[in-house]
Amino acid sequence: MESGDWTYIWQDPAWPEWRYDLSRVTSALTDVAQAQGLLLGRLADVGVALRDQASLAALTEDVLKTSEIEGEQLNAQSVRSSIARRLGVNIGALAPVDRHVEGVVEMVLDATINCAGLITADRLFAWHAALFPTGYSGTSRIEVGVWRDDANGPMQVVSGPIGRQRVHFEAPPASRLNDEMARFLNWINNDSDQPALIKAGLAHLWFATLHPFDDGNGRIARAIGDLLLARADGSPQRFYSLSAQIQRERSAYYDVLERTQKGSLDITEWLLWFLETLNRAVGNAQQTVDAILAKTRFWQRWAGTPLNERQVKLLNQLFDGFEGKLTSSKWAAIADCSQDTALRDIGELVALGALRKSAASGRSTAYELIN
Repeated sequence: MESGDWTYIWQDPAWPEWRYDLSRVTSALTDVAQAQGLLLGRLADVGVALRDQASLAALTEDVLKTSEIEGEQLNAQSVRSSIARRLGVNIGALAPVDRHVEGVVEMVLDATINCAGLITADRLFAWHAALFPTGYSGTSRIEVGVWRDDANGPMQVVSGPIGRQRVHFEAPPASRLNDEMARFLNWINNDSDQPALIKAGLAHLWFATLHPFDDGNGRIARAIGDLLLARADGSPQRFYSLSAQIQRERSAYYDVLERTQKGSLDITEWLLWFLETLNRAVGNAQQTVDAILAKTRFWQRWAGTPLNERQVKLLNQLFDGFEGKLTSSKWAAIADCSQDTALRDIGELVALGALRKSAASGRSTAYELIN
């Protein structure tokens, strides 16, 4: 779809005079505010330790999912360990962490914990360098910590096999980036007449449209959005993950981005999608709080029961997001013990009433928590 004589919104002579219909987004704004109030009110009553656990869960999910949106899988235990260490949250034994995980965690935590700080070019360069500590994106060498230079052609978002690629979007030329980013940063760091949640959605879109880096633009756009959401909440502690919700709706996310960037400077549709997705993210955080409370009640119940280190470790993993079904073979591998020891550990927990055989075990006997 073309608008007048241009294909992309940054080519509009009025760029970047964004427009939106406030009357159409007011209801969505109200819904998000109510959902945030319910979540934060509930968390206010559960104590510091549980709030820390809820924040740890939200941040872990945010780091994992913002990378998954770009097709990159990080190790969940490594991410959780890295965040817990930085926040001072005790989760027992810590998993090993590589430089790449540390880099993504550094960016997300800086965006949220230091949400009151200015967003500057140097700060964005530092985030970009943290995302690509080796100077490579996959096997491709990229320019790190600087705006792109388009040395290999215009910045395009494409899909499909070579020779039959479809161009979804083309960003402004590199020669415009210094001026474009200066204007964007001036807007983001100064008061504007937009409601705080509208500003978060607009900042996400604006940065993604400029696409100022060789790679990592989506992750940095979402980090900027998270920073502004933390400001809107009035708290650097995060309890919900917009990136996780975007990952759940990844196809719709890319579709609405493409339509908006090929449309007009009226971004009402984008803002509606952003706010409705944010509302669902806050709603899903209620389930995270439920899980944390269930874990707390579980350990309160079993506090006086002597359990070995392997049993404690695996029970915690079941609460914190165990992938697949728990079998004796997985137990042995994770706990680094023999199959016989794993079966004995599991048998004791079944006899105590903490575990039971899963009804959907399949060919191998699997076990699940009795919560």
